Amino acid sequence: MTQERRQTRTITLGDDRTGRVTIGGDAPVSVQSMTSCYTHEIDTCLAEIEKLAAAGVDVVRVAVPERKDTEALVEIMKVTPVPIVADVHFHYKRALEAVAAGIHKIRLNPGNIKDREQVNQVIDACKEAGIPIRIGVNEGSIIERRDKQKRQSELGAYFEGHRSGHLLAIMIAKLEEYLEIFEARDFHDVAISAKSMDARLVIDAYTEISRRFDYPLHLGVTHAGTRETGSIRSIAALGTLLANGIGDTLRISYASDPVYEVEDGVELLCSLDMRERKGIELIACPTCGRIQVDLFTLVEDVKKTLETEIELPIKVAVMGCIVNGPGEAEGADVAVFAGDRRGIIYVQGEKVANVPEAEIQERLLAECRAFEERVRAGEASLGQKVVDIVPPDPIGDLGSGVEKIRAGMVEKITVEGE
Repeated sequence: MTQERRQTRTITLGDDRTGRVTIGGDAPVSVQSMTSCYTHEIDTCLAEIEKLAAAGVDVVRVAVPERKDTEALVEIMKVTPVPIVADVHFHYKRALEAVAAGIHKIRLNPGNIKDREQVNQVIDACKEAGIPIRIGVNEGSIIERRDKQKRQSELGAYFEGHRSGHLLAIMIAKLEEYLEIFEARDFHDVAISAKSMDARLVIDAYTEISRRFDYPLHLGVTHAGTRETGSIRSIAALGTLLANGIGDTLRISYASDPVYEVEDGVELLCSLDMRERKGIELIACPTCGRIQVDLFTLVEDVKKTLETEIELPIKVAVMGCIVNGPGEAEGADVAVFAGDRRGIIYVQGEKVANVPEAEIQERLLAECRAFEERVRAGEASLGQKVVDIVPPDPIGDLGSGVEKIRAGMVEKITVEGE
């Protein structure tokens, strides 16, 4: 069970055409991602933004390291389906150009712009345009690297007894330093972040920040790696924080196709009941020695088909044996559990078919389509079982059969007539 959301200030980005996304307060936790292409390649950039939008993203960030990138924003902002954030580092003029192009939000690291007056110009431009700013500290960028004595002094400050106390202390200090700049300009449309590649440090940093500041928090694990490793690091940190009521928007970061970032971010929120699911919720049993059908291929084929065909949040269970199958089938809208090269299919607990393995996928898909039509017609409701499932006799519909028992191929049990 998740704890009550921490209350924060709110920021809003977007426009009448894209719709507006509110971050903070009681607003739903939003999912962000970032394009991996060059922003000045307008068609490519827009195609990627549209893919991310189709996957469920709420906000997309684009890099604007050069003038040609901010020039491209003028065209991108005319047709983007979702609010866009300009990622600015080092060159304050890129931020000013992005504001002039109609960007919806700026991501800024004040520590990368040494001239305070330049930072002030960006703040004032965003204030006049009504554009929020995200400021953040990353583990890799918070330490002063030009002045070794200053670096040593910073590392000397730490939270006593904490495993990464010096880094946590520097993160807090840097955020306070950055926020003072914005508060001095009476600018409060700010979101903050504090990322690390260390999941434990991310949890501790955001937990501490949530106690000290009331700005909305952008969650993330930086340099998380590939999807295989990055998903574990990210979900460990972000799932913990969200379950504890901390976090207002998130980006799961992978060294991979950013569509995966969105898919996994959406799934995380759906799993925590923080977002209404769209499309199927597929559950399947894990590997074990009881599986008697090609379950892995079946699951993948069902997933690929249903993701493109089913729009309602139908819960579909694909189970490989009669041990866990009955319980999962009762909890699912449509389910199959398999036995000896066969599968019994249920719709909300009611048995509708017993088919050979070769026909399982086709019949399961057909039942999912038919059930969705019934729901749309008001003839059925999601998540309501009709009957209780009685597990099948292990030597009956799905079992190994009397012949195998008599041949000693399965555990000996009493068979009627023996």
